[in-house]
Amino acid sequence: MTTLILTRHYLGETFHNRLGVVFGAVQPALYLVLFGPLFDRSGVGSWNVLVPGLLVQLGLMSAGLAGFGIVFDQRFGVLDRLRVTPAGRLSLLLGRVLKDAVVLLIQAVLLLALGYAFGLRAPLLGVLLGLMLMTMLAISLASLSYAAALRIRQELFAPITSTVVVPLLLLSGAFLPMSLAPRWLDILSRFTPFRYVVEAVRGLFAGSYASAPVLWGTVVSLVLAVASVAVGVRIFQSENA
Repeated sequence: MTTLILTRHYLGETFHNRLGVVFGAVQPALYLVLFGPLFDRSGVGSWNVLVPGLLVQLGLMSAGLAGFGIVFDQRFGVLDRLRVTPAGRLSLLLGRVLKDAVVLLIQAVLLLALGYAFGLRAPLLGVLLGLMLMTMLAISLASLSYAAALRIRQELFAPITSTVVVPLLLLSGAFLPMSLAPRWLDILSRFTPFRYVVEAVRGLFAGSYASAPVLWGTVVSLVLAVASVAVGVRIFQSENA
């Protein structure tokens, strides 16, 4: 119950500035509008290949950088005030994480609507299952982002996370399938979980619900979510004890 109350509180703060939610999806939307037509006409792939990659990009750029919020809370003493409330440490973390998952889902729906306008054609069931994977991805990334923000010096959080996010995004195959990459790059990308998420969402958008990429992506997403929340909770409790 406390987690839901905190989630609603954080959502209220977020939607107080609705433009912030919309602008969070601007970068993937620009890729879709400015790069999508070229990608579609190149023969490399279709909208059903590009849009899932942009959804993962959205996750990395939105939930993956969620820790910025807690950096400011630390700086202005908000966390110190929360420590003396009856709310448990787990609820304080999950309230933020669930808020980020809801925001990401809203941004993802906006991006999907734009994708359909340009030529995306994916089955409804595949889209819904893909959004479930995106929810798990948001929970994972937000948990890790908050954990990193609590452990990294405030002035270093932005440059470090930005430096980490960009290579992960490129190695995920979000923009171009990794099957086009040289062998060494293809092998390197297999050590990142986001490649499996991208391939799983692409499989779902193609209607291949029981294919190997979908099964692998689902397993990786579940394991990543459980491990990330466990890490986030442990660090959140130790830093706020």
